[in-house]
Amino acid sequence: MSHLRLESVKRSIDGRIVLDDVSLSFVEGQSCAIIGSSGSGKSTLLNLIGLLDQPCRGRLILDGCDMTQANADQRAIARNCSLGFVFQSFNLLPRLSVLDNVALPLTYRGIRLASARQAAKAQLEKVRLAHRALSRPADLSGGQRQRVAIARALVTGPRILLADEPTGNLDGDTAQDIMGLLSSLNREQAMTLLMVTHDPGMAQCLDRRLRVRDGAVFDV
Repeated sequence: MSHLRLESVKRSIDGRIVLDDVSLSFVEGQSCAIIGSSGSGKSTLLNLIGLLDQPCRGRLILDGCDMTQANADQRAIARNCSLGFVFQSFNLLPRLSVLDNVALPLTYRGIRLASARQAAKAQLEKVRLAHRALSRPADLSGGQRQRVAIARALVTGPRILLADEPTGNLDGDTAQDIMGLLSSLNREQAMTLLMVTHDPGMAQCLDRRLRVRDGAVFDV
């Protein structure tokens, strides 16, 4: 059953049409690569799905709720409850420990710090970094920092994980390691994975591939 749909979505930026009449649906537990040339609109599509942006026209349906006209607070609640984000640049806070970086989304929910840290530790164990819980991000390798970012994305129990070039800053072996981790999480937790990537090899690891080109989005 589809739990995420885009219906006739259009998005223009500075007068340029980036996405035009895009209709898509995703079933729970599906993994999907979003591919296309630089500037084609891949990240714009991911930002719309992630409720970080709004379409100029059309509708976005998340778990049966029309989020198109949702206000900023409603979108923030939906992001915190249903969506997880992993970015190329990690976006970790340098002054916080690894443990507290992972716990941060739970503290935004008002969960006590002790409970948030306990949940964060459990996620760090899943990405094999519990032994670095008290380290700072600057003390980690790029691959380790991305694992921390993945743990942070998962700590709220999202149903959909959105990854924007998550291996773009990593060497080949580390990128394969991160891709393997994302794929296993997708399979084991039946969590929908939508990933923007420029790497054809990474794209082939996923169930589905969508190409963004000239405002259109289509399966390849």
